[in-house]
Amino acid sequence: MIHPAQPADRRTRVIVDTDAKNEADDQYALVHALLTPSFEIHGVIAAHFGTRRSDQSMEDSREEVDLVLELMGRQGRVPVANGAPTGLPDETTPVPSPGSALIVQEALRDDPRPLHVAFYGPLTDMASALLTEPAIQDRNVRVVWIGGGEYPDGGREFNLSNDIHAANVVLGSRLEVWQIPRSVYRLMAVGYAELMERVAPHGPLGRYLVDQLVEWNARWVDGPMEYRSLGDSPAVGVMMYPDCGRWQLRPAPTIDADMRYVHDDQNPMIRVYDSVDARFVLEDFYAKLARFASGRL
Repeated sequence: MIHPAQPADRRTRVIVDTDAKNEADDQYALVHALLTPSFEIHGVIAAHFGTRRSDQSMEDSREEVDLVLELMGRQGRVPVANGAPTGLPDETTPVPSPGSALIVQEALRDDPRPLHVAFYGPLTDMASALLTEPAIQDRNVRVVWIGGGEYPDGGREFNLSNDIHAANVVLGSRLEVWQIPRSVYRLMAVGYAELMERVAPHGPLGRYLVDQLVEWNARWVDGPMEYRSLGDSPAVGVMMYPDCGRWQLRPAPTIDADMRYVHDDQNPMIRVYDSVDARFVLEDFYAKLARFASGRL
């Protein structure tokens, strides 16, 4: 049975902003979003991930996005744009890019459905879009961000570290923000045995997803390792089913230079997830990958 068609006016509008070559989990969340029939993908943006692992990180992400689309046979069928090559220099200066222009374009589109912009890395392109066109904060835009430290204190976290200024711009705006902090996304761990059984058998795409994960661990992890957290995948889960985890509304913090949360109650309320149903997210991904590989999706 082919997956039932989704009525066009009920599909979720989505842009994915991914630092796809940063680690080995963005690829899973990107594929999952692209294979979700209830999503209407309006673009994929290649994001930077600082300079600690590469001096051309945005370009590396773009190459990885293109490779994933090639493995899926979807080149030319999904708009792809380059994001900013670096983080913001301060909280008033954007770093414009084709990616931030795409966000502005889609945010201003006359469509009653919310636009979900899912960030698997830093918030640079959202902040740049907002600083370039402030009117988008009064449109129906929902920012879904994998990033930030554990509440209430915050602290060091990789995605946030790559653009603290951008996070403050977005959290201080009137945009609707759903934050999935490190304390939640790190619990999306999967072992090699599970990946070899549930992902690797499903064609060149499945094999690549597993191989690149194992290779990343071998290169960057010192010591024994046979797991990885698919930490970006909760963004897909909450866009599919917003209550697939526990969440609460909190005043958005201001974030200091050490990535600590400053709770001055001056910012708008945001949705902060305290948990996500890993079973729902992972099993949905495994099933969609299997159906895609067999031509049923």
